[in-house]
Amino acid sequence: MSDDFLPYGRHSLDEDDIAAVVEVLRHGALTCGPQVEKLEKAFAASIGCKHAIVTSNGTTALHLAVLAAGIGPGDTVIVPTVTFLSTANVVHMVGGTVQFADVCPETGLLTAETFASALTKCAGPVKAVMPVHLTGQACDMAGISKIAAANNISIISDCCHALGADYQGGGAPGDGQYEIMGCFSLHPVKSIAMGEGGVVTTNDAKLAEKINRLRSHDMHKDPAHFSRHDLAFDAEGQANPWYYEMQELGYNYRATDFQCALANSQLKKLPVFVERRRYLAGVYDELLATHSNLVRPNVRLPDSLSAWHLYAVQIDFKALGKSRAAVMKALAAKGIGTQVHYIPVHEQPYYQKSYGKQSLPGGDKYYQETLSLPLFPAMEDSDPERVVRLLTEILSAT
Repeated sequence: MSDDFLPYGRHSLDEDDIAAVVEVLRHGALTCGPQVEKLEKAFAASIGCKHAIVTSNGTTALHLAVLAAGIGPGDTVIVPTVTFLSTANVVHMVGGTVQFADVCPETGLLTAETFASALTKCAGPVKAVMPVHLTGQACDMAGISKIAAANNISIISDCCHALGADYQGGGAPGDGQYEIMGCFSLHPVKSIAMGEGGVVTTNDAKLAEKINRLRSHDMHKDPAHFSRHDLAFDAEGQANPWYYEMQELGYNYRATDFQCALANSQLKKLPVFVERRRYLAGVYDELLATHSNLVRPNVRLPDSLSAWHLYAVQIDFKALGKSRAAVMKALAAKGIGTQVHYIPVHEQPYYQKSYGKQSLPGGDKYYQETLSLPLFPAMEDSDPERVVRLLTEILSAT
């Protein structure tokens, strides 16, 4: 791949992945079939939790999680400002209020300290906090959970970058050690590809059952739960075979069987994909060690092993007299794709209209200096050297 354009991320598909999808297209149910349940069982086993519910994408996973948690109008949820739009958006989608929290300027992660600081800004009780495991590195969940427990706050973790990450003490993000629910994305540039796809994990059977219903219009088919007995049962008291009930507003957030067939095939390769990402990240670390005056890898936390969804570095563009846009364009001209993850959500016009301008200096500093370099399993061993060589040449040029 060294002679090709290197994007910041790319999925890796083999013939067995293609064959799995083709098998469903030829012989299987296209939706609501066995591949969905198969993926849910395998995913739960992979994470180490009791329940996994597959959804149409990472945003719908987050939306269903906040719905299942009972978040609604009048409820406040703390969200770190450095994240993708959907983490905050789903709170507004259910009528809740977002309190943005600052992040560590060297990792982009919510910390116990920034969580505690955000709490002091809330006018009333806080219903939930949504830590985001940015770039694949886990937040300080032990510290965050202590504060959450002391304040009766539920944790819904955004694990969309963290499939394949591990806690040093055992377990993984989304396994329920700290959160009531974890939410994952199976977008093509994530740890495994489903095309578009998401998963909610939980150890709570009632939450799992509610999410399962809400992803399909809250359709009840169990006669024990019917409320309209005049419609549900015949004269002999038997349930009408066609009958179903919708008792609250639900959505069509289901995934197809051919999507799940792809994800089932990819999930088997997750350990290999993560091992490869970790190897490439290690190569980057070694190469950048001699260029610390120009480029600094994100600080590592000691409590977890990253899944390395992204290899993000920090560059003081202002001190170097460089424009980040100019650096990115110069790299692209040489076949290297980069990206910025993310614009702090509190800076978005919609949220400034909602809450006014806010001062979150950690998030702003992280954003000003961050750059995501190419990282994905299909990269060649020599690719990081090419990326670092070209990046440092561009940054050093007068």
